[in-house]
Amino acid sequence: VKMLPTFVRSIPDGSEKGDFIALDLGGSNFRILRVKVSHEKKQTVQMESQIYDTPEDIMHGSGTRLFDHVAECLGDFMEKQKIKDKKLPVGFTFSFPCSQTKLDEGVLLTWTKRFKASGVEGMDVVKLLNKAIKKRGDYEADIMAVVNDTVGTMMTCGFDDQRCEVGVIIGTGTNACYMEEMRHIDLVEGDEGRMCINTEWGSFGDDGSLEDIRTEFDREIDRGSLNPGKQLFEKMVSGMYMGELVRLILVKMAKEGLLFEGRITPELLTKGTFETKHISAIEKNKEGLTKAKDILARLGVEPSHEDCIAVQHVCTIVSFRSANLIAATLGGILGRLRDNKGV
Repeated sequence: VKMLPTFVRSIPDGSEKGDFIALDLGGSNFRILRVKVSHEKKQTVQMESQIYDTPEDIMHGSGTRLFDHVAECLGDFMEKQKIKDKKLPVGFTFSFPCSQTKLDEGVLLTWTKRFKASGVEGMDVVKLLNKAIKKRGDYEADIMAVVNDTVGTMMTCGFDDQRCEVGVIIGTGTNACYMEEMRHIDLVEGDEGRMCINTEWGSFGDDGSLEDIRTEFDREIDRGSLNPGKQLFEKMVSGMYMGELVRLILVKMAKEGLLFEGRITPELLTKGTFETKHISAIEKNKEGLTKAKDILARLGVEPSHEDCIAVQHVCTIVSFRSANLIAATLGGILGRLRDNKGV
């Protein structure tokens, strides 16, 4: 795994205050927040946010178009907040592997998940965003930091509880960060203190280390992805892929006569028709089998009660495997923290 230094050196101590903008790009949505932190009588945090759609043609188009879109959304948000005349500090959560030499610089190593915009890999995303903002000319923004979403998660939790030393994302994709001792970080000078490390554990297995546990369905998912051979662990556990894993298993079972009396519909054969949210619905104890029947009916299948039980079992297996793999990798990080503390 990449184990990327983030140049975040500490958890919030609760004394922070001010008026900030936060950008969050990388998952299913692009989100912009205004966060006001004050300490008048007691610490208060006020947040206002808006979610903006990022169409697939922008995700797969040019980098210029993508960052123009981000700058346009930010301009719209500032207009609605009536703060276009202010130059507020901006934090940019960018949920992709970046090489950093300082807090306000992030060179994209590779796109993951649904993104594949051209001309961005190998470039500093802060510079690209600043260029797009400057080109507009209707507002100014001071981008203070670019962080991974795991780092943002850890810092947010750390704001309430300074004992928080790990951030984990299990959503569209998956990743984790943790606080490491500086003496163990070869890529950064100095031995004193600590720094947050972005593990990029989604790419665990890209070197072949997971081949013993990858299945034919995992390999099919990978072959049909935007980034074959990359993010193999992520493709086994995260929300973007779990529904499709279940669909591929159901198709094979139907072809072998183990489900739906061997009937296979065009809908069942269509990529993306079985969504990850369907797994959660079908796994529920009471209404799960009813949900299974409804979801399968929408795929053109008329399932028997036994079919619904089997589909529920497949969903449980896929989600249970995901949970176990996440638990194993998280256990590795917790073991590292324990060793660092000499416990």
